[in-house]
Amino acid sequence: MLGLLIKEKEKLEIQYLLKREMDEILHDLRDPRIDHIVKRAMKERYKILFSLFTRVAPHNECVNYIIPTKVMKES
Repeated sequence: MLGLLIKEKEKLEIQYLLKREMDEILHDLRDPRIDHIVKRAMKERYKILFSLFTRVAPHNECVNYIIPTKVMKES
């Protein structure tokens, strides 16, 4: 286990970066041109990013980024 001390401004920046990356993945998962193997890797990456996001973001923001079941079952 590792610990990390960050300032509030740094925490907000991490939240912003994680949100941006997760939004991009969610957008790409809906693209029918992307191969299902690539989408599976994207879903794994999303899970990791979401896990990090839950550590730095308040619960009400995390709820907005729970991956839709429909998106998870596709591919």
